[in-house]
Amino acid sequence: MSNFNDLMPFSRHLGIEIVHANANKITGQLEVRPEFCTTGHILHGGAIMAFADALGAIGAFLNLPEGASGTTTIESKTNFLGPAKEGSIVTGIANPIRVGRRLSVWQTNISTDNGSQVAIVTQSQLVL
Repeated sequence: MSNFNDLMPFSRHLGIEIVHANANKITGQLEVRPEFCTTGHILHGGAIMAFADALGAIGAFLNLPEGASGTTTIESKTNFLGPAKEGSIVTGIANPIRVGRRLSVWQTNISTDNGSQVAIVTQSQLVL
């Protein structure tokens, strides 16, 4: 698997592991470490959003039209659905809702290692 974290140092810092990546589906995993948690030893919302943002960004990057120099997030919305406990592994699956020449929209579903939903994140990526 190509190491996208070489291009995304913050994702490398978080320890995001890309399990699968193509133009139509990005799958990644993140260990819920203590430094990512809030009260009650559950994954902080900001960590959830950063995880989803990385997966959507990879999808947008893999769909860049010829001549584009990159992509950037211009909007993100998160529905928090349930907790992810410290020590667990969360999996995120990002799929495109729409891919255009100037904008792509991605939806990332995040769940725990036992299958419980954690969040659904929808983000828009602008083509640069």
